[in-house]
Amino acid sequence: MSFQQGVSGLNAASRNLEVIGNNVANASTVGAKASRAEFADIYARASSGNGAVGLGVAVGAVTQQFSQGSISASNNPLDVAINGAGFFQVMDPNGNMLYSRNGQFEVNSDGFVVNAQGQKLVGIPSNYSVGQIPGKAQPLLLPTAGTAPKATANVNLEINLDARGKITDPVATPVNFAVASSFNSSTSITVFDAKGDQVAMTYFFQKTAPDTWNVYGAANGEPVLPDGSPSGAPLTQVKFSGDGRSPLSPTVPLVIDVPLTGAGTPNETQPIVGLKVDMTTMTQFGSPFGPTALSQDGFAAGRLNSIAIGDNGNVTASYSSGQSASIAHLELANFRNNQGLRPMGGNAWASSSESGEPVLGVPGGGNLGLLKSSALEDSNVDLTGELVSMMVAQRVYQANAQTIKTQDAVLQTLVNLR
Repeated sequence: MSFQQGVSGLNAASRNLEVIGNNVANASTVGAKASRAEFADIYARASSGNGAVGLGVAVGAVTQQFSQGSISASNNPLDVAINGAGFFQVMDPNGNMLYSRNGQFEVNSDGFVVNAQGQKLVGIPSNYSVGQIPGKAQPLLLPTAGTAPKATANVNLEINLDARGKITDPVATPVNFAVASSFNSSTSITVFDAKGDQVAMTYFFQKTAPDTWNVYGAANGEPVLPDGSPSGAPLTQVKFSGDGRSPLSPTVPLVIDVPLTGAGTPNETQPIVGLKVDMTTMTQFGSPFGPTALSQDGFAAGRLNSIAIGDNGNVTASYSSGQSASIAHLELANFRNNQGLRPMGGNAWASSSESGEPVLGVPGGGNLGLLKSSALEDSNVDLTGELVSMMVAQRVYQANAQTIKTQDAVLQTLVNLR
């Protein structure tokens, strides 16, 4: 008489309850994957023919299920979820590469992007060409330096001048920037010098004849003159055809030199030499004066404001100057056999001979999933299903205990035979 079947059933049911309990415990763990116990029956080789009675059950394996978890939005721009296949690459403090589906990241005191375990998120630096550098990924370090300023080189003025405006004799009524009646209209645009200081460039328009306008300029209130021109001279004269659609002149951008302003004061700005001002898109219609597009290509120095992660893994830094730059590209890893990965705790796995070597690629490439920033992948544990499985496992445990109890009763009856 054997108690082995019942004992093996108790052990298997107990192990199953452990697996279910671990799943339930991780129902709220970001990126966690449910496990399941897989059972196998036991037969003695010598008695494996027809009519053989098995020796019970064993837990053949505990396998993790890498199905997609649902994705939930978050308020942290460094939170990122993988929608599809693939794992984040993270480096532990010992330099070992681990793989995770948990996208809860933050910046540590050294500027590295890390998870709660202190493992550093790995990415491809922007000085490499994406897709051509397998194995060049390294811990993602946010830049500490800001962006250098860029002096304005080009200005575009897209403006409609009111064809109904009054005509003024520039000799009898020279333009006075402080007297609004001496010109028809004006507009301003901010440009930047080589140090990134702002210069308010104001353009004044005075109609001197039908379809003819003098354009004057001031930088921070100080007149801007063409080379060698006397004080009070216009920057240029704009002439229109009868329909006012586009200027007959100038037909190319005007090149001017913006002088130093505020000399000797804290607001001193540097000269801007060779500034190109494009007026070729101006119009003269019988409608109110109005700038439709004013643009320039300079910017001030900037400091890092934030970073964002695109769905293709591109990590972009945004600066206070309004500029942005790509600083890295996240690289995902995938495996031929995900269930061969070794769980390391802390929401991470390590590769093994059973999983195979990682196959690296950018998000969205090959069979890899896309990323979603400000979002997290929830655990794929089905809590309702786990609770039902727990009840079944409890009944199985009770049933196996009952077989042992019955065997004991039969054995007791046999012992009592005299």
